[in-house]
Amino acid sequence: MAEAANDTVRLLWGPPAKPTRGPKPALSLERIAAAGVEAADAEGLGTVSMQKVAGQLGFTKMSLYRYVPGKAELIALMVESAVDAPPAAPEGTGWREQLTVWAHHLAESFARHPWLLDATVGARALGPKELAWLEQVVAALDGHGLTGPERMDAAVLLTGHVRGIAAQSRAAGPGGNPEAELLAALGTVVREHADRFPAVAAAMADPGGRDQALEFGLERILDGLAALIERRAETV
Repeated sequence: MAEAANDTVRLLWGPPAKPTRGPKPALSLERIAAAGVEAADAEGLGTVSMQKVAGQLGFTKMSLYRYVPGKAELIALMVESAVDAPPAAPEGTGWREQLTVWAHHLAESFARHPWLLDATVGARALGPKELAWLEQVVAALDGHGLTGPERMDAAVLLTGHVRGIAAQSRAAGPGGNPEAELLAALGTVVREHADRFPAVAAAMADPGGRDQALEFGLERILDGLAALIERRAETV
């Protein structure tokens, strides 16, 4: 396990190791990662294998192993390739505006590459671009009275919210509307049993504020952070 983690860190952070045997390298980590991303975008992460990526590149699977030790390292390279660099902090804006832009850009990344939801779970090595996303949240909240662990937790909370909405959107499929599908699925039952569930029936009948789950949750998270920051300022 430790050896595999070291291989991943080396591939993501260190200079690429040159094959010690065989002819002059005909592949690069960038080409391999790009082929993996293309396969995952087209058919999902579950279809990606060393064999498939090698075939897309016109090489044998054994040739691929000269560059990437295994599938786990391949997926790590794919994540780093697919993830955009974090958005530049808008000049002259405060932490709240910066985190709002951050969250929306993260949501766009998951929309472009839905398989990232599966590839970015569990304890694992992060590449430079992924770590830069974490850095941006922690830096934006620095100097506002929050502890280091609290700033890290804020990043986890924001990421979790964006991931949750992205997962719902993926389940709804391209062009789908998770909220509309939920309302449609519940509509008949709730209408027939409105006397038992009056609060739900009334909420579903209210047309205001539809399709704003990402924004609503984001604003509430930021409201909570703002309240905590304000309380800390009052105690200084």
